[in-house]
Amino acid sequence: MGFGIVKRSVSIAGHRTSISLEEPFWEGLREIAERDRMSVQSLIGRIDAERGEQNLSSAIRVFVLTDLRQRLSASSLNGTTPL
Repeated sequence: MGFGIVKRSVSIAGHRTSISLEEPFWEGLREIAERDRMSVQSLIGRIDAERGEQNLSSAIRVFVLTDLRQRLSASSLNGTTPL
């Protein structure tokens, strides 16, 4: 199962930058943004503001994975489907 890197350009705090992520992470990011009723660009801006010295692509991957793990944990506690 191979997932190639997808590179997309976004604007963060008025600056254009390119972000390279595997498609499943882009999909996860879109799902989180939709759930939180915000744009993907706004969500990336929020992640960027909180990431410290961490690489932005890595921070996004960790953010998406952490969100998924939290939903899985919550669903196992209340017996619901996480997605």
